[in-house]
Amino acid sequence: MTTEIIKKEYMIDAKGKRLGKIATEAASILLGKKTSDYARNLTASVSLTISNVSQMEISEKKKAEIYQTYSGYPGGRSIETLDHLGKRLGYAEVIKRTIAGMLPNNKLKKPMLKNLIITE
Repeated sequence: MTTEIIKKEYMIDAKGKRLGKIATEAASILLGKKTSDYARNLTASVSLTISNVSQMEISEKKKAEIYQTYSGYPGGRSIETLDHLGKRLGYAEVIKRTIAGMLPNNKLKKPMLKNLIITE
């Protein structure tokens, strides 16, 4: 007896949608909360594709929001705005960082983010 695991495909069109709405929907799909066999200790067998990321709606207040990283060393804190990050690395990276912030910080975070495909 063999059990086949079928990956369920999801698509989100980001054209004209807000950043937070896209990220919350994507995080719940990646967690597996939309599947009937949800288990919080397992990664869901889903594949999520987000398209038209460069055409999503971002308000001026949100563009001024600060994204920061810290290397762990003294003086290793780097700060940049969402608008600057979007121009430097693309809005796909903005979406990825926002979704990653909504996922739990455990060993399943990286495997969940591998199921995420983002296209400009």
